[in-house]
Amino acid sequence: MNVLKRCIYGISIITFALVNLQCKGKQKEEKEVNSTQKTDSVSIEKKEYGTTPAGQKVAIYTLKNQKGMEVNIMTYGGIITSLKVPNKAGVTEDVVIGFNNLEQYTKANPYFGALIGRYGNRIAKGKFTLDGKEYSLAINNAPNALHGGPEGFHRVIWTAEEAKGGDVATLKLKYLSKDMEEGYPGNLTVFVTYTLKNDNSLDVLYEATTDKKTVLNLTQHSYFNLSADFTKPILDHQITIDADKLVPIAATLIPTGKLTDVTNTPFDFRKPKTVGKDIEAKDEQLKNGLGYDHCWVLNKQDKGDRFAASAYEPTSGRLLEVYTDQPGIQFYSGNFLDGTLPMRKGGTYARRTGFCLETQHYPDSPNQKDFPTTVLNSGEHYKTKTTFKFSIK
Repeated sequence: MNVLKRCIYGISIITFALVNLQCKGKQKEEKEVNSTQKTDSVSIEKKEYGTTPAGQKVAIYTLKNQKGMEVNIMTYGGIITSLKVPNKAGVTEDVVIGFNNLEQYTKANPYFGALIGRYGNRIAKGKFTLDGKEYSLAINNAPNALHGGPEGFHRVIWTAEEAKGGDVATLKLKYLSKDMEEGYPGNLTVFVTYTLKNDNSLDVLYEATTDKKTVLNLTQHSYFNLSADFTKPILDHQITIDADKLVPIAATLIPTGKLTDVTNTPFDFRKPKTVGKDIEAKDEQLKNGLGYDHCWVLNKQDKGDRFAASAYEPTSGRLLEVYTDQPGIQFYSGNFLDGTLPMRKGGTYARRTGFCLETQHYPDSPNQKDFPTTVLNSGEHYKTKTTFKFSIK
């Protein structure tokens, strides 16, 4: 009998131990799950945004992190419709120009927040030659072709794939640009991946392949005003551009083909300088661009991804830094904003109430043999990245 009792007692202890181990195992799994959930410091949400005049449905994605940054991106044009970041008082506000609805974006506007392709910037007289064959493009910025044409990437519907994990949220957009679309050769498959991180940075990764030789120069065309007050011009923003040289332009806004030193010119932004300091100076280049609308030749082009430019607005304390692997950056001071387009909260966007920092190759490169090439061959993989990083100082 004593032996039986001891056996029963022993079995009870073993059973209790096993149950206890199982409970601890479950608790550990729950802790691991909770720990994983806690590390997701970003979120991404999808909503329907409307329908284009052609009947295409458009979605909008909101990417958020825990540091107060929020980015809205829609599948129409891959457009950043809103980008909110905190100021030095911790107040989160929108710092890019945008509209309240899809209808306004489908009307003519100066590429607010859009992805630009196939070719960002201007191509002289809308013509270029590859392997002895001349290609003709739409003249949508007389006498030149601009930003991929009237029906460029800024007006197409992109397919979207979202993902998040840890401190990263990504939105991967895809578009197939068919052979001879807007006059460009080759079936071009394009991917643009927006990545929001918890350090208040937004990466824009551009990738593409083609089945026929073509030219390609992709960029992002957001207009910034770091004060978040779009009734105010951006003339007090302090701009820095890490460039010793400029791509000067003729009166038609096409490069002359020479690169000039910025020293002792209004185009020297190697040290922080307000936009307004020299913008009204008597200078042929400023006259041609009606202000700043030029491409700078970035330094350290052999270093790949590096600091390119920054903008600082002292009242808000917001600092925007731009990093890229591209050879150039177009700084545009919003000279052609003319007070005809509606702001989100009433009123209109007046001249120079927003600026662009567009990382890219130089304008008209397909026609300029001494510029870095923008040719993409069949079998090659186009890949370039730009980062917009926000902070307070």
